[in-house]
Amino acid sequence: MMSGNYTQIDSQNISGSVPAAGDPPAHVSVKFTESNLQSFPPSGSQGKISGQSKPPRDADDTFGKPSSGSDEQQDGGWLRSLTIGAYKPYFDVDTSDVLERIKDSLLPFRGSFYEKTADNPDLYGPFWICTTLIFVAASIGTFVTYLSHKLQNKAWDYDINLVTWSAGLFYGYVSVVPLLLYVVLKYFSAPSGLAQLLCLYGYSLFVFIPALCLSVVPQEIFRWVLAGVAGGMSASFVALNLRNHIKSAGEKWFFIVAAIFLLQLGLSL
Repeated sequence: MMSGNYTQIDSQNISGSVPAAGDPPAHVSVKFTESNLQSFPPSGSQGKISGQSKPPRDADDTFGKPSSGSDEQQDGGWLRSLTIGAYKPYFDVDTSDVLERIKDSLLPFRGSFYEKTADNPDLYGPFWICTTLIFVAASIGTFVTYLSHKLQNKAWDYDINLVTWSAGLFYGYVSVVPLLLYVVLKYFSAPSGLAQLLCLYGYSLFVFIPALCLSVVPQEIFRWVLAGVAGGMSASFVALNLRNHIKSAGEKWFFIVAAIFLLQLGLSL
């Protein structure tokens, strides 16, 4: 019969009994079929991945190579000088190394710079010293000529050729002179490393940077004194550092050292 929304079932019309639920089995075994998946990494070579997990043949392992010895194995003879890797050791210096070598160049009478840089000559300091000197010489030279024209009430025109002239002078001097000296020393059986000579001559030019900055003073005598002092310090620095090494060239060592001194002094003049 119906009561509200619910249906009531008369228990008298229901016959039979409901069987009780049985107990679950004590042990249920589950059997899995054999997997077809391969173990990782696979034992055999599959494509570019081998069983030893080696990198692919076309992978770039530049950063995995040792810093030294790899370039020598790839390139030999004079061809190696055309690679960038051949010049990396000459730029492997930090700020403290460059500042220490600049300080030694300002103390020319020690004569120990050549021995200190025998094992690790650098070209980083000489390059930036020479580059700085080029722009300082051009800018100071322009300012000095401007100042002298104004004091004399004359017309002044900027000469752009000062930069070209400075670049040719300093870059040419710091590369050609050490190269010629390298050939001369090799001829007299007192060979020296070309990089070591380039390093020595590059740092010898640093003293001209403060000298050029002080040359803005409009006094001709003062400028000549500056040129003489800077040239003397630079020439002494190169000559004294090479003296002990060139002595092994024989009796003509004095003339070689004197030529080095006068040539460096002539640069300042």
